[in-house]
Amino acid sequence: SDDLIKSPNSLFGMGNPLLDISAEVDKDFLDKFGLKPNNAILADESHKALFEELIGKFPAEYHAGGATQNSIRVAQWMIQKPEKVGTFFGCIGKDKFGDILKKKALEGKVDAHYYEQEEEPTGTCAVCITGDKRSLVANLAAANAYKKDKHLDLEENWALVEKAKVYYIAGFFLTVSLESILKVAKHAAENNKVFCLNLAAPFISQFFKDGLMQVMPYVDVLFGNETEAAEFGKAQEFETEDVEELAKKAQALPKENTKRPRVVVFTQGKENTIVAQNTFPVLKIDPKDIVDTNGAGDAFVGGFLSQLVQEKPLERSVEAGHYSANVVIRRSGCTFPEKPEFH
Repeated sequence: SDDLIKSPNSLFGMGNPLLDISAEVDKDFLDKFGLKPNNAILADESHKALFEELIGKFPAEYHAGGATQNSIRVAQWMIQKPEKVGTFFGCIGKDKFGDILKKKALEGKVDAHYYEQEEEPTGTCAVCITGDKRSLVANLAAANAYKKDKHLDLEENWALVEKAKVYYIAGFFLTVSLESILKVAKHAAENNKVFCLNLAAPFISQFFKDGLMQVMPYVDVLFGNETEAAEFGKAQEFETEDVEELAKKAQALPKENTKRPRVVVFTQGKENTIVAQNTFPVLKIDPKDIVDTNGAGDAFVGGFLSQLVQEKPLERSVEAGHYSANVVIRRSGCTFPEKPEFH
């Protein structure tokens, strides 16, 4: 029955839990800190002032963020009942921002099990919005302190991993704990479960290519947007910029569990979503109804996963992804109304 399919903890996510600090900025602000309009980068020393200025100069809003955590929250919102279908692991600090993330996970009915440590504060992400574009600067802090042996390997935590049928990890986590990702990915392949990965940002394909390619053989569903797909293609020397071709080539990469053909899903903003061998038009939206596109890709993945975990056909997963992304871009941050109206 459907209820059995949607059992608690059947969707597992692991990643960087961040608090988004979001504000509308101007081009001068982007230029001052060397930011590109639709990029995502990791903060370094040069960005210290950016966070202070974002909060000081602009009316900033605080939202629960972190790519993987966003997607799990959206999937749970789409599913509604039962609660805690989505499990989330990640590392936070023992502080005010950590408390906010715990509260938001609870409100979102997600079964979050954070590794809490005191050395590093909870991670934040500056979301610099210009029109319908967002530039992300992540200060990982505590998120970067996730430890396989301190959390994932613990018996009660690994039991939750084993309960799941679908796994989702955004590529951002490759910079934190490759060994944690590989342990989960191998478990999925060995048990013929579904392991999903997101290309996450251009810098992952460029600078974390080795780790990415160690995980790739275990990937059953690969997500990305057009920019990330192009960067991945460059790093892999696919010698094409055509998104459909890129999807086919990514699909053809070596695969561990041959029982499941790889599905590759590349979104392109308002253009068609490419699913290796297929294209699906997105829902039309008037540009003036777009509040900000922060979390749009995460919401797409969340909607997609909500159907995947219920074993619905691929087409239905894409429709659900388009629906939830369309909801989220009408609001500030990766937020949503009380209930979905997805039929």
